[in-house]
Amino acid sequence: MKELIIAGVDEVGRGCLAGPVVSAAVVLKKSINLNLLKDSKKISFNKRKEISEHIKKNSYYALGIASVEEILNLNILQASLLSMKRAILKLEIKPGLTLIDGNFAPKGLKNYKTIINGDEKIKVISAASIIAKVYRDRFMIRLSKKFSNYAWDRNFGYGTKAHFEGLKKYGVTSHHRKGFKPIHKILSS
Repeated sequence: MKELIIAGVDEVGRGCLAGPVVSAAVVLKKSINLNLLKDSKKISFNKRKEISEHIKKNSYYALGIASVEEILNLNILQASLLSMKRAILKLEIKPGLTLIDGNFAPKGLKNYKTIINGDEKIKVISAASIIAKVYRDRFMIRLSKKFSNYAWDRNFGYGTKAHFEGLKKYGVTSHHRKGFKPIHKILSS
């Protein structure tokens, strides 16, 4: 009997005030060290980068991105699902079952299961969470070189004190999610 190919999918950046939402879809190879895999939020920044490299070498993976414009046009949930679908469709190996973190799945998927807190419970979803987080963090660090007033190299676009101070002092950039309440408030004041 053929072994069932299982993919794990997770997104990162839903709660941010700036930047895209990024998803990863991962199918683990037998060579993976499962002990390294846990929820990306519970791993330090430097360790996460190391583990992400290990996952990439020992899996099939793909990334999907939904832009700030897509977040604005669709809403954050639909943009997250779009980024997940893009990641799943880009996978070079087609899964027989897709495990998705959360309680929503992209439309049109077959053979999937949504799992609330899947990034904590299921190793293949943890792997997706780590790859997506490292990719998005690096993206925000690169962006912060051009937009240094918002501390994105440290907060990655989340609504921290330093980010809000930057917004008050320097205003909103094209990378900010203008439909999000705190940003919308600044724009309409």
